[in-house]
Amino acid sequence: MKEQSLSEAIGLLKLLIATPSVSREEEAAADALQNFIEGAGIMTYRSGNNVWCLSPGFDPKRPTLLLNSHIDTVKPVAGWKHHPHVPVIENGRLYGLGSNDAGASVVTLLQVFRQLCLRPQTYNLIFLASCEEEVSGKGGIESILPILPPITTAIVGEPTGMQPAIAEKGLMVLDVTAYGRAGHAARNEGDNAIYKVLEDITWFRDHQFEKVSPLLGPVKMSVTQVNAGTQHNVVPDHCTFVVDIRSNELYCNEDLYKEICQHIQCEAKARSFRLNSSHISTDHPLVKRAMEMGLKPFGSPTLSDQALMPFPSLKMGPGESCRSHTADEYILIDEIEDAIKMYMELLDGITLK
Repeated sequence: MKEQSLSEAIGLLKLLIATPSVSREEEAAADALQNFIEGAGIMTYRSGNNVWCLSPGFDPKRPTLLLNSHIDTVKPVAGWKHHPHVPVIENGRLYGLGSNDAGASVVTLLQVFRQLCLRPQTYNLIFLASCEEEVSGKGGIESILPILPPITTAIVGEPTGMQPAIAEKGLMVLDVTAYGRAGHAARNEGDNAIYKVLEDITWFRDHQFEKVSPLLGPVKMSVTQVNAGTQHNVVPDHCTFVVDIRSNELYCNEDLYKEICQHIQCEAKARSFRLNSSHISTDHPLVKRAMEMGLKPFGSPTLSDQALMPFPSLKMGPGESCRSHTADEYILIDEIEDAIKMYMELLDGITLK
């Protein structure tokens, strides 16, 4: 059974690697996954490019555990020596785009779903392979959660080295604009908008928010783009810059935005407030069992679909985050095998509240 489970997981992962699934272009990958699941005799549901299935005998009176990961990938970066969509196993490594982030989590969680469904559990199970995670798209998990049965807790499959991420930084992007007045650069004319942003950019660089998380550290703000001017001899009448803000679980994005607006002179607009930081208590049954297994909870700096989940969630999956979005991305075969075992040890027989 264990060898068959590993073999099926590897075969499915090869199929997903060979099926390009850049965010918002996942239809073929969703088709392949849906056909595989239905070929195993499991009924599926689908909306857009999101595919899910429910455990047999689903009982709304019981708690429900969601097993979730994503089928979309980023575009391949430069520098690949292997073909991104030709899965190759070399020295125990399976190379391919999306192998680590997050195909390995998709295929291991599916195998775990199937195995848990064969054993009596005190909770329901939902397996969900979602799309648009890499772009936090509205057609992904955000569109599916309202139509799923109520969820008690989730496991989010992302490459964490199978260590439990019990907190995750959120994201808010600001577009900041200063307005001036155009004029000829050779004369004392105009009001240079570039000069107006300098003080605010310095504030974003230097400001430290008061609350520091023991898991996620401080809120991190980075000015990542600046744009102004049309030509060298024209004083620019406006200047824009972009700020990437990574929140900890001690602040919601709206509160950060309000505080920022009290300190800067330029006009700031948030693209969204929806990607907040997430956190699950160390007293939660999933975290307690993970710690009993000798695993070490940590705070993750990277964003996932956890940000869109209004219920407790634990991020945990095979692979390493440092391999994501890189050339010659890979997953170890041993990591897939170990992940199936560890997920089963974590979830089999657990009592959820």
